[in-house]
Amino acid sequence: MDHLLHLDRTLDELDLPRWAPPAADATHLVRKVHGLRRVPLGELGPADLRTLIAQQVALPFILPLAVRAVLEEPLLEASFYEGDLLLTAVSAPASAWTLLPDLRARLCTVITMLPETALVDLPRGSATALHRFVAQPDALS
Repeated sequence: MDHLLHLDRTLDELDLPRWAPPAADATHLVRKVHGLRRVPLGELGPADLRTLIAQQVALPFILPLAVRAVLEEPLLEASFYEGDLLLTAVSAPASAWTLLPDLRARLCTVITMLPETALVDLPRGSATALHRFVAQPDALS
């Protein structure tokens, strides 16, 4: 996974231009995302990755980290429920995956290997979202 070469650097360093500080009246989520941009990539946890992906922040840098975590534990609970990091990753825009076709293929393999019994406990619509991600044409097509 050569996409993970910069684990000691932050999104503010890699995903230019740097963001200005959040406004004084910014929401908790906005302040959190701004703060996560200053954390070295290697120190971001699953909940941080889920948040950044859900907010579509620096996906070329964040999706590889999420895929690495999902490869180790496909139904990892990042914040809310079992499999939430996986489901957030597959909900990223298709355009983000076009930059990462090898990682997308590996993620598809993980998804197809999940037993149907594991999908039963996921939130409603999750199995459909996973199957849709796998069924999408390859990012390079």
